[in-house]
Formats: sequence, structure tokens, C-alpha cells
Amino acid sequence: MTMKNQKPPAEIRMVTFEKWPIELCGLLKFENLVQSGGEAKTVIAKGLVRVNGEVETRKRKKLIAGDVIEFAGEKIQIKENHS
Repeated sequence: MTMKNQKPPAEIRMVTFEKWPIELCGLLKFENLVQSGGEAKTVIAKGLVRVNGEVETRKRKKLIAGDVIEFAGEKIQIKENHS
């Protein structure tokens, strides 16, 4: 049985940052998931963003390597920088 309206699971995009820690609102902005920092703060406050499967409403939540962020059909995983 196939469901026609079922969305395929989102692929996880890996991102690495030079400076730590990265804040959730900054990640959304830097990865172009929103147009501005203000928009990032709004979507987070509305409960539209998940971190590691849980709704996250802290705009300045510090992200660490391994965290998976989900928003607007996108999945991003923070990768540790080994330079």
C-alpha cells in the first residue's frame, strides 16, 4: 500500500563551523533557511524549529557537534571541525 501524499524523509545536510559555539538563530540565518535574524527568532519563538527531535524555543540555544536541526522540511546536522 502506497500513500501518495507522504513526503519522503529529508536528507540530512552536514555543516561545519569555524567559530564555536553557534547559536540556533544564527544557524538558520547563515544556512539561508530564513531571510534575517529577526525572522529566525520569530520562527523559533513560534515552535517551528526542532533540535534533536524536540521543539526548541530558545533563540540563543548553543549548538554542538552532532545536533540535528529541523526546519521547513530541511535537516541539518552540526559536524565537528577537525582542522
